[in-house]
Amino acid sequence: MGSTRLPGTPRLLRALNDRAALELLLTRGPLTRAQLGELTGLSKVTASQLVERLEERGLVTRVGEQAGGRGPNAQLYAVRPGSAYVVGVDVSADRVVAACADITGKTVGQVEMSTKDTDDPVGVVHEAVMQAASDAHAPLASVRRVVLGTPGLVDPGSGDITFAFNLPRWHRGLLAALREDLHTPVVFENDTNLAACAEAEFGAAAGVDDFVLVWAGVGVGLAIVLGGRLHHGSSGAAGEIGYLPVPGVPVNRDQSRKSQPPFGQLAGAAALRAVAREHGFRGGSAADAIRATIAAGTEGGPALDEIARRLALGVASTCVVLDPPLVVLAGEVGQAGGTALAERVQHEVAAITLVSPKVVVTQVDEEPVLRGALLTALDAVRDDVFGSTTS
Repeated sequence: MGSTRLPGTPRLLRALNDRAALELLLTRGPLTRAQLGELTGLSKVTASQLVERLEERGLVTRVGEQAGGRGPNAQLYAVRPGSAYVVGVDVSADRVVAACADITGKTVGQVEMSTKDTDDPVGVVHEAVMQAASDAHAPLASVRRVVLGTPGLVDPGSGDITFAFNLPRWHRGLLAALREDLHTPVVFENDTNLAACAEAEFGAAAGVDDFVLVWAGVGVGLAIVLGGRLHHGSSGAAGEIGYLPVPGVPVNRDQSRKSQPPFGQLAGAAALRAVAREHGFRGGSAADAIRATIAAGTEGGPALDEIARRLALGVASTCVVLDPPLVVLAGEVGQAGGTALAERVQHEVAAITLVSPKVVVTQVDEEPVLRGALLTALDAVRDDVFGSTTS
């Protein structure tokens, strides 16, 4: 019996080697052919062929020389930034922020626009994406993916928005309209989930496989990461803890969902600002009021304790089901409360349940949703571009 031949094996090996080399160039910066050979375990000849292949496809470029001993200087190669671009978009009730990044992950264009007084979400997103790409000097045809972070539910099956409390004009059918308008893949993702992606890459959850991120702002939301992957649930509603029934707050059966849900009424920004005000601390926002309580030292303790108790109800309900080792507090309230609030929430959860997760404040201070959108887009586009390096 003759040996079994695996069709396409050399092609597959080339693709794997090419992908490994591109990832090395992204993480380690410019490298020579010899360095790529050493790091990938390839021979000098194979490494040279690999670089030529990637150069021909426009994925790597020469960026300089490295002086050596005897003989000519070695050429340095890097991933060509302009081989592909992505755009991340953070959409909220009053603004949209869009950023354009090249395939290396460098943000090269960003724009912020108001969403007030507009009935045309497609037009607003279109303008923001176009301006971000223009700011980056990126041809629209080279923008390979747009990821939009939005509050509310995203259907895991269709990818469309099914409900957004703060964005009543966002509705089913919007995804198809945006894809047709922009002529590029467009993806919706829940904003809190994207913040968790940024936290896992850059922040307090780096290197942690299982954690939850609590977004405490106008409303209260939650992102669940299990085994290093986001958990969306069957309908995309995993983490919508604003709808958690809590003692002392009437359960609203309004099918239109126009009113603030129970836990949102107890622990949303308006409620927490009211708690601070009742204790004599005022501010233009919940975050300002919480910062005032912290600045007051021991005098602000009772207000901060009550705020922590309210947030801990949602955290505890989540943690007795999932039992994660880590909880990250994010959003305007989480950031403003800092370590003082996180430690109080941690203590309260341990006091009222059988679990005692570590509760920490976010370490992604600026534009976490936007950064998560760019990360998500880059992961997909790199798979697409780098995964098709052999013809």
